[in-house]
Amino acid sequence: MTQTTAVPSTSSGKQMLSEQVYARLRDAIMHGAYAPGEALKPQDLAKKHGVSLAVVREALVRVVGDGLADRLPNRGFAVPAFSDQRWQEIAEARRTIEPVVLRMSVERGDLDWEARVRAAHHRLARTPPYTPEESKYYSDAWAEAHRVFHRTLLEGCGNPVLLETFDRMWIASELARRWSAHRAPDRDGIDEHRRLEEAALARDADTAAAVLVKHLTRTATNLTGSAHPEPGHDTTPHTGPA
Repeated sequence: MTQTTAVPSTSSGKQMLSEQVYARLRDAIMHGAYAPGEALKPQDLAKKHGVSLAVVREALVRVVGDGLADRLPNRGFAVPAFSDQRWQEIAEARRTIEPVVLRMSVERGDLDWEARVRAAHHRLARTPPYTPEESKYYSDAWAEAHRVFHRTLLEGCGNPVLLETFDRMWIASELARRWSAHRAPDRDGIDEHRRLEEAALARDADTAAAVLVKHLTRTATNLTGSAHPEPGHDTTPHTGPA
């Protein structure tokens, strides 16, 4: 019986390169290496990363899918602008869906849910939102603690379809959250998160939903308003957005 030696697929190699470029590009956009509205030129990116245009374009399509870039007709790719309507549309969707799910969670959550909410809030409150060596935007560690807290609040609903919807909206709005925090560094998100935890654990669904709506609205408003740090102003996002 003749044995054949498997030859590494060129397509798998291309996919690996595309994954690497995608991860680097996503990280660069998240950490402010590209300004809002800045073009993402495939030729420049291919040269920078030492890969083919095909690899870069594949990575860019994924970044577009994450909501971190736009594909513009006859103009290539670009980072979304502050004024992009999508941020307000995502905020509207979150304000419509998440308070309803939070109400369900407050009504259905058990003792284990309460313990997880308290633990998630404790981690969020104790995680520094800003590390100067990482970027001018809030840290990845704080971002994850923030995501876990908001998701844990909703997990008491017991409905995986609703939680999957939250996950998709959270990913789509991550860039807006980072920009919002940078434009309004003095926002007291610590108090907002504390009030969310207290209302949820007090089983006060009305207050919890109202606090969440206000919390989500502030993040979207910071992108459309004039609030932004002046040159030389401390841009540390002391507390963080929704």
